[in-house]
Amino acid sequence: MDSPPHRFSFRVYYEDTDAGGIVYYANYLRFTERARTEFLRAQGIHQRALAREEGLFFVVAQCQMHYIAPAYLEDWLEVTTTVNIKSSMRLVLQQDIFRNEDKIFTSLLTLACVNAHHKACQFPEVFDKICI
Repeated sequence: MDSPPHRFSFRVYYEDTDAGGIVYYANYLRFTERARTEFLRAQGIHQRALAREEGLFFVVAQCQMHYIAPAYLEDWLEVTTTVNIKSSMRLVLQQDIFRNEDKIFTSLLTLACVNAHHKACQFPEVFDKICI
């Protein structure tokens, strides 16, 4: 069953931009990280609790990005997060950033789960309910 993308909206602040009022390129990763955290929280997955209680952490194993158009100071942006692939060892997410109806950034990233010894492990059972 296809699930609708998770949506996370926010405004671009001065701290996100360079001297010309254009969003600094690395901040797109920060924006998608925030959206990914909110996506997981919406699924009932709380990273701090998993770290404390089970010694599990999520890491980005791979990330591909494409900058389509710049974002500017005070733009209202929306990040959509969609699950492309889910297995016991990886979660592949597509995250797109939109200004109004225009896609300005897209990324495809692979999340993995590691234990307290930084060894790859299976995602916890709570991930079973995430739909593609």
